[in-house]
Amino acid sequence: MPTSARLFDILARARGKRVAVIGDYMLDRHITGAVKRISPEAPVPVVEIEDERSSLGGAGNVVANLASLGIIPIAFGVCGKDSARDLMTQHLAAFGCDRSGLLEL
Repeated sequence: MPTSARLFDILARARGKRVAVIGDYMLDRHITGAVKRISPEAPVPVVEIEDERSSLGGAGNVVANLASLGIIPIAFGVCGKDSARDLMTQHLAAFGCDRSGLLEL
């Protein structure tokens, strides 16, 4: 089992290195609100949205974790041409991610 000193050494040597992240890139949307009634058409709560935010999910979460360690991630995957993709690429850019490997379909 590696010691904590060894792990810190490995992380220190990884800083500034480029790492390919191949996978499914997702945009997680988080909605906060209050439920005051149940829909009359189905047993589904009707939410009055108070706040909405988004974050990277799937391989995007790996990108965020690598960037937090000082590693330069390169995203490889497939995404659509829609507003969710636009928001997702903004999040990736905020982490300094190279997005040239994303294929838009």
